[in-house]
Amino acid sequence: MAVLSILDREHTVAPPGYSRWLIPPAALAVHLCIGQAYATSVYKTSMVKHFDTSQTAVGVVFSIAIVMLGLSAAVGGTWVERNGPRKAMFVAACFWAAGFLVGALGIGTGQLWLVYLGYGVIGGIGLGIGYISPVSTLIKWFPDRPGLATGLAIMGFGGGALVASPVSRQLLGLYDSGYDPNVSKSVAGGGALVGLFVTLGIGYFVIMMFGVFNIRVPADGWTPDGFDSASVQQKALVTTANVSAANAIKTPQFWFLWVVLFCNVTAGIGILEQASPMIQDFFRGDDGKSSVAVAAAAGFVGLLSIFNMGGRFGWSTTSDHIGRKPIYAMYLGVGIIAYALLATVGHTSTVIFVLLAAIIISFYGGGFSTAPAYLRDLFGTYQVGAIHGRLLTAWSAAGIAGPLIINGFLDHEGKPGTLTASAYRPALFTMVGVLVVGFVANLLIRSVAERFHEKAETTAEATS
Repeated sequence: MAVLSILDREHTVAPPGYSRWLIPPAALAVHLCIGQAYATSVYKTSMVKHFDTSQTAVGVVFSIAIVMLGLSAAVGGTWVERNGPRKAMFVAACFWAAGFLVGALGIGTGQLWLVYLGYGVIGGIGLGIGYISPVSTLIKWFPDRPGLATGLAIMGFGGGALVASPVSRQLLGLYDSGYDPNVSKSVAGGGALVGLFVTLGIGYFVIMMFGVFNIRVPADGWTPDGFDSASVQQKALVTTANVSAANAIKTPQFWFLWVVLFCNVTAGIGILEQASPMIQDFFRGDDGKSSVAVAAAAGFVGLLSIFNMGGRFGWSTTSDHIGRKPIYAMYLGVGIIAYALLATVGHTSTVIFVLLAAIIISFYGGGFSTAPAYLRDLFGTYQVGAIHGRLLTAWSAAGIAGPLIINGFLDHEGKPGTLTASAYRPALFTMVGVLVVGFVANLLIRSVAERFHEKAETTAEATS
């Protein structure tokens, strides 16, 4: 397999003079593709009709994919570090594309379990490996601005739906003349769904190959011009030592940060999952009709995607200047206030509602992109990708907990289409409690004890 040797780490070392600014676009190519996971609602109704099943049964596909993202990132993190970003990104592209193709087979044959296996399990593995594969590389290229670097890439995951949603609608319209991409309730046939999945699988594979063949790792000892490692050591919580992935999970810092990410994601995903019906329900009158039209609710979802994407870059970049611990204190502390206001006065004005929801979602996105930089501060660059993979199990857990909290309360309050703002208050105040737990966990984070640090010769051998 000499041809595949080009994927090996030793063949990805950047030559002298290579611009580090070529690395973020390579990472972005992968994250924009796997960010399609946020656009599954585009064809969800069509899938429900095609398989003649429930919303929940089809929604399980997304849940499986997110769970597999966390599990594959945790299990495969060390392998990613050992084999380098190019091989990892290639493997991610293969799994992500194969997931769509197996899912297309399931749609074509009417076997929903094949969609679970394809998009959910196989595609979910591609999600996890693809999500973490560029992270440690970006941090090594940008030791002076790790928040900016990871924000540039992870922004793509949040913005992937902005591209995938309109493209998917247009493709469904191309493959099914009876489908109107401009009508939210329009339903596409099974043949169009098969065509969509095949097209996305092949298209995403090609785009991800751009990232695969353009990713590079810096040569040993490389540092950016003008970078002084002593300036890093002077910052609070930032270490110049290194901690292995195996040792990182033995530290209280890792588990405090796990709780922080879990709480931040749980609170944000609760709104994202319910965004469209939520804004309509908050402004439903006594006659049962909402003053917010379906089209406006769809626009609200798009606006949240923009704030999700913007928060991933903007807040993460800000953290380079004010520090990771203070930025998470803001995510969680201001989030507590925003959720409380949403529960109490959010129904008084659509402007207030949208503003509060946008702030919460920007913090949700920022939490994702700031996490790798926080890990770098605490544990060094040695196996930060593997540690990040283990941390992402918090996302998997939150992907289950957030919707369960929101939907559990709403199911108790009444049927969809009849709910009002008061039905959401118990769930929103529960999220306030969740954020308080995360806020306290962040306050408890301290520098990692020296006994967990790796010996210098160990890290040198690993990177040679």
